[in-house]
Amino acid sequence: MRRLIFALTWLLPTMAFAASGGVELQSANNDITDKASLQTGAKLFVNYCMGCHSLQYARFQRIGKDLGLTDDDLKEHLMFGTEKVGETMTIAMAQDDAERWFGVAPPDLSVIARARGTDWLYTYLLSFYLDPSRPLGVNNLVFKDVGMPHVLWEQQGWQKAVHKTETDAQGHSHEVVKLELVNPADEEKAEQYEKDMRNLVNFLEYIGEPAKLERRSLGWKVLLFLLIFLVFSIALKKEYWRDIH
Repeated sequence: MRRLIFALTWLLPTMAFAASGGVELQSANNDITDKASLQTGAKLFVNYCMGCHSLQYARFQRIGKDLGLTDDDLKEHLMFGTEKVGETMTIAMAQDDAERWFGVAPPDLSVIARARGTDWLYTYLLSFYLDPSRPLGVNNLVFKDVGMPHVLWEQQGWQKAVHKTETDAQGHSHEVVKLELVNPADEEKAEQYEKDMRNLVNFLEYIGEPAKLERRSLGWKVLLFLLIFLVFSIALKKEYWRDIH
């Protein structure tokens, strides 16, 4: 618990510093009860994110239980090293090496959805664009000058920033930045990328609080119990008051 509090303490100031970069956030439209989406998101994470980012508060076994995956499924689709199903989702990269290679160690993403918000994450993943002035050649509208490369550019296609002038309802003109695909032929690929990012963000929301799945499944049962209890309580009250009158 102490480590979790420390992680949140580290992430929250970062969230306040780069909340959205003035960009209107897109809705992730998450549904953590959609197990197919969570399974797809888990595969995307281990294939594209887990090389640098860990989930040190999550265990493969718990994910398998919640997502309807057997131990064999976990080993085939989510575990590519020598991990045991009871282990946490940590990575082999040492923090010192990460800081030397990237300038800063990539953060653990166990609670990133709770710290940042799912809409922020979804918009962030869609907002990388080419920027030759940056060391890695890309920038991000939501998190300006971010040090993360666009590791999923092959799934989305490259985007470029286009500056436009718009006029609001009061007649005031202001400049906005829009992202457009460098190659229009990548449009179909980009649409699939948006669906994939919804699945990935959905998975990260689940990881941030796995117990939420159990709470939702128990919620209607608790309400049903209270409703039945209310009926019996009213009947019992009437029976008591009948003797008094």
